[in-house]
Amino acid sequence: MADTELRASFTTFESSTQQDWALIASQLPATQAMAGENIIAQMRMLARDHGGFPVSRLEHSLQTATRAEEDGRDEEYVLCALLHDIGDTLAPYNHPAIAAGIVKPFVSEANHWMVEHHGIFQGYYFWHHIGMDRNTRDRYADSPYYDYTEEFCAKYDQTAFDADYVSATLEHYEPLIRKFFVPTI
Repeated sequence: MADTELRASFTTFESSTQQDWALIASQLPATQAMAGENIIAQMRMLARDHGGFPVSRLEHSLQTATRAEEDGRDEEYVLCALLHDIGDTLAPYNHPAIAAGIVKPFVSEANHWMVEHHGIFQGYYFWHHIGMDRNTRDRYADSPYYDYTEEFCAKYDQTAFDADYVSATLEHYEPLIRKFFVPTI
């Protein structure tokens, strides 16, 4: 089959047809199948940046995931710990939203909320050093996931900057990434 046979023929959404969208929908599993490898590639990019921190952004992510894994957290939680900062080099000021958008369809509401809000909760540990309110997280005090997210930052995220810590490798976590990002549609 020629490549053009696997493509819709419209030039605007308004001119698209049900047949076009059936074709597009049939390709979604193939597109989703690329997600795991793309996520792994993005994680590798984090190794190239430390942003002034004591360890690379990849090492921080690996330490966070390893600490969660060693503490007996389930695979979904460990995945979120691993990917929580994946957006750091793409959108530093909005990196939690990047990570939350990636994991949302594949994780629980609690884990999604934790990833989406971890930046504000992490601020408790350092925002007072940069002239910001470290208690900004308290505006979410009524959330059922407040304590959950607070614990994530306290136990795993804010402690994961130790250059002497021996974390699991990205290769160790690649099967987990692939497991979660398989085609489900």
